[in-house]
Amino acid sequence: MQATFAVLGFLVGFLVGLTGVGGGALMTPSLIFLGVEPLTAVGTDLLYATVTRIFGVFFHGRRGRIRYDIALRLFAGSIPAVVLGGIILRGIDRGVLNEYLTPLLGGILVLSAVLGLLKGEFDLPVRPRWAYVYLLGFIVGLTVQFTSVGAGVIVSFTLMNVAKLDPKDVVGVTIVYGLALSAFSFLNYAGIGGVDYGLAGTLILGTVPGVYLGTHVNRTADREKLKRAMNVIILLIGLFTLLGR
Repeated sequence: MQATFAVLGFLVGFLVGLTGVGGGALMTPSLIFLGVEPLTAVGTDLLYATVTRIFGVFFHGRRGRIRYDIALRLFAGSIPAVVLGGIILRGIDRGVLNEYLTPLLGGILVLSAVLGLLKGEFDLPVRPRWAYVYLLGFIVGLTVQFTSVGAGVIVSFTLMNVAKLDPKDVVGVTIVYGLALSAFSFLNYAGIGGVDYGLAGTLILGTVPGVYLGTHVNRTADREKLKRAMNVIILLIGLFTLLGR
């Protein structure tokens, strides 16, 4: 089974390196499909995402600028959500959480995929204000607490279509914000024993060469077409997760 998880880490890493999207949206449902308890799947994916995003921040920081002002405001809005999420995780029975995490994950996957397909093609008539950034941080922060999905696609969609942020800056913001959010969210799951550290290590070992290979293949591939294909896959996974309960 360890080999299966290593291959999963490699495949997800390859697809993320190839398209730049879909890490959490692919990893958590895949772990659940392979028999991992939903609560543990989310917690393990948050640790996996934290470690992989550390590399992402390092490499992106060397290549381009990062709008820390926006990333920090997003995270400031997420702090109350992280605290609230921790209270809910500790206050609700583990069996109840496992029962509702899967349909919630399916719904967020469908929403993320739809937003990913609309990204750059949807013009929202809303004036950008800093208050919206804090609110976005809270909403996404609460979502990530229970699914490990949403920090990338939902934030990038909103920043481009509401804040009108340069797409080149959006990537850096989502990586830095995603790192901070996944790290603090992981602590909630660690506190209730919802993280499989051995499994996370196996996934990370498979991901590193996968991301490296995917990044190199990306240079000769049509990135936008690949992203659209990835979002269609995530949409199908989300629908399968909802209908296959």
